[in-house]
Amino acid sequence: MTTKALAMIGAVLLALTTLSSCANTIRGMGQDTANTVNATQGAGNRVAKAAN
Repeated sequence: MTTKALAMIGAVLLALTTLSSCANTIRGMGQDTANTVNATQGAGNRVAKAAN
């Protein structure tokens, strides 16, 4: 293979690796956000019950 072809293959592999790590980060942020919303709703419900 030529140097140009090897460089192209390396660039594609690097791009795929970068994109997959971004997907994992975004998925984790979504889960963290969902957990935060659930915790906030739970705390709001407890406060509402305590106020009654």
